[in-house]
Amino acid sequence: MTGSGSAERPARTGWVEVLRVGRPRRRAAAVPPPVIYRWDLDKTYLKSDFESLTKMMRVPFERAEDKIDEPGVVALMRALRASARAEGRRIFVYFVSASPPQIGRAIREKLALDGVEIDGIVFKDQLQHLVRGRFRFLREQIGFKLAELLKARVAAPAAVEYLFGDDWESDSLCYSIYADVVSGRLDHQALGDILVRLRIDPARLVEIRALARRLPTEDAVRRIFIHLERRTPPGRFRGFGARLVPTFNYFQTALVLHEEGMVPLAAVVAVGHSLIERAAYTLGQLRNSLDDLVRRGHLQHDDPSLRRDLEEAGVLPSTAVQGTWSQRLWRRLRRRRPVPKRGAASRPAVVIDYPRLVDAWLASGGRPGGAAS
Repeated sequence: MTGSGSAERPARTGWVEVLRVGRPRRRAAAVPPPVIYRWDLDKTYLKSDFESLTKMMRVPFERAEDKIDEPGVVALMRALRASARAEGRRIFVYFVSASPPQIGRAIREKLALDGVEIDGIVFKDQLQHLVRGRFRFLREQIGFKLAELLKARVAAPAAVEYLFGDDWESDSLCYSIYADVVSGRLDHQALGDILVRLRIDPARLVEIRALARRLPTEDAVRRIFIHLERRTPPGRFRGFGARLVPTFNYFQTALVLHEEGMVPLAAVVAVGHSLIERAAYTLGQLRNSLDDLVRRGHLQHDDPSLRRDLEEAGVLPSTAVQGTWSQRLWRRLRRRRPVPKRGAASRPAVVIDYPRLVDAWLASGGRPGGAAS
């Protein structure tokens, strides 16, 4: 028998206690950082033709329906936005173009026709250079694009970024400089030296250096994709490191983004079908595109199940027995699964010899990778 007053009351159990303390709180899922996709326009999104002055003069007068998008790019851009929304992730899509603002209306109408949502587009105002007689700066792109990229970064310092350009002029150099300024790998003195060597407009140079000083350092740029519109040999871009991925088509771009966890396999399939239908790609050519990425080391894994899924979807030639109906059904469902959450692929730190690249770029007349063509 226990004594009165000194007895220890037994712990309460059952529904009374559950109601008293409530349910255990679930740990809130980590919110992924915003993602920004920054695109060049001509030769990256549009199949622009301005190899001669006559052709260049036609561009401002083209209507939206006259403009042709690169095969596969529309399917990829739609998938990037849909995937981010499915993940509950904030997404922004911007274009930075050195084309004149007079084409802005036709470009926006073209994007609307394609069903591509964007959050902003910036054009280069060439009129100010014409009025001041500064004709050398009409074709200068690095200073313009770098300043616009840095301005946009100041407004969204927490986002991760993917950059898309082409091999016609300076995107590989401009994007890499931007990525290393944002990450802090390129200090202010080195940045100034590079801009002077590139003969950037002095006023633009001052603006760029001021913007760079305002940025918090963050390794934000995950990948730089360079669309090889003029079929520049990929080896010429080796000096830019593994962060930069030269691709011959948007099927290759989609494969890398799928491995990064940014789009589901269904997006890769959609891009592949676009190349088959619009660019007359064969299944063998798409397989060669996949093999080329693996050979160059831009895909971390050569996954047999990925190849089987792509074969089943009709974008790679069949090399094996298709399996039972239940296996085929499972692969079809797997292609539509949400994108798995993955961390950024581990890659060696990018260390770029900018003095050598800039010297080679200038010596070649501003060709990608510094090689004359």
